[in-house]
This record gives sequence, C-alpha cells and structure tokens, in this order.
Amino acid sequence: MLIQRGRGFRVRSVAALLLAAVFALSPLDGVAGEKQIVDVKELAGSWRGWVTEVAGDEWTTMNVSADGSFKASTYSVLMVGKFYLQAGNLRYRSRRTTPLAMPSAEVFGTASVSEDQGKTVLTLMPEDPDYLGRAEYEKVK
Repeated sequence: MLIQRGRGFRVRSVAALLLAAVFALSPLDGVAGEKQIVDVKELAGSWRGWVTEVAGDEWTTMNVSADGSFKASTYSVLMVGKFYLQAGNLRYRSRRTTPLAMPSAEVFGTASVSEDQGKTVLTLMPEDPDYLGRAEYEKVK
C-alpha cells in the first residue's frame, strides 16, 4: 500500500529539519551576553587581542588601571587613553603616542564588555567610521 503525502507535509518536514539543524549548530549557552559596567574599576587588568590598523589587523596588548586609564601597544603603535562612564554608557578616549613623527588627535569611541563561555571580551569602536582602531580584547586571567 502506497501512502501519498502532499506538498504541505514535505514543507513541514524540511522546516523541522532546518530548525533542528539550527539548534544543533548554535546552542543557547554559547550566546554572548553583554555585561553592564557600573565602575571602570571592573576593567582593571591585562587584556590582549586585535586592533584594525593601516597594515591590517595587529596583535595588541592593553593594561588598564583601576582609574580607567590604559596603555595599549601593537607592533607599530603605542596608545594611551582612559575609559569613563557617560550616562551609564562605557566610553573611551585615546591618543596615539608613536610613531613620534605622527602623533594623533584625541579619538573618542564607545566600548562594550561581553561574557561568553568563561571569557570576558572588551570591544572598542571609534566614533569616526573613517578612523582605524576598532579593537577586540580578551581579559587575561
């Protein structure tokens, strides 16, 4: 006996398989959650990651003090700056100090912290979209 199933059955079957694949490939516990920073002291410590520069992404390290001041360095650039809270939002300002022949104007931007699978990630985004310097750091334990 041959059972014929209509087009609606096939569509539902494909949809169910796609939904199952989505859940299997992206478990909910792997979704990063943004962490609200209430004091810049929470950022204190060592961080490492990548920053976008003219030559491409460069490896960077950053040390943040309890007052929110920081020093970050790549292979070719040293930056100093400060994190601060403005209306509850985490922000930063920074300035490149090297190379000495090309010091930069002060750069302002937003920062966010997220936590995912035991990792704390700090993302910096300059306000000026034409300015290089978007960075992503992971807290060093």
